[in-house]
Amino acid sequence: QVQLVESGGGLVQAGGSLRLSCAASGRIISINSMGWYRQTPGKQRELVATIRSGGSTDFADSVKDRFTISRDNAKNTVYLQMNTLKPEDTAVYYCNAHLTSAYYRPPMDYWGQGTQVTVSS
Repeated sequence: QVQLVESGGGLVQAGGSLRLSCAASGRIISINSMGWYRQTPGKQRELVATIRSGGSTDFADSVKDRFTISRDNAKNTVYLQMNTLKPEDTAVYYCNAHLTSAYYRPPMDYWGQGTQVTVSS
């Protein structure tokens, strides 16, 4: 079994910062990528940022220059540093890992339980 445990969400004023963390544990052979998605009521889950095993990253246009993503491969942990937060960043943030958990299985997506980020104006 694979588990993703997130931490770091909360309430912050506009212009403030938060750091999200997500640790993957369990039966893990290799991790291709880890990242963060977010979702608000009535909308589809959207990509915020992702980082691949080689270190390359992708960001949503709306968070470029404000958010950074990093990864500790030894700890199977991904971090999302969110700066200059805006009210429109308010959402539930979900950690994602695309990983292999057994040699006879192809890589699969795993998800955390979600953490609420609320940015007040």
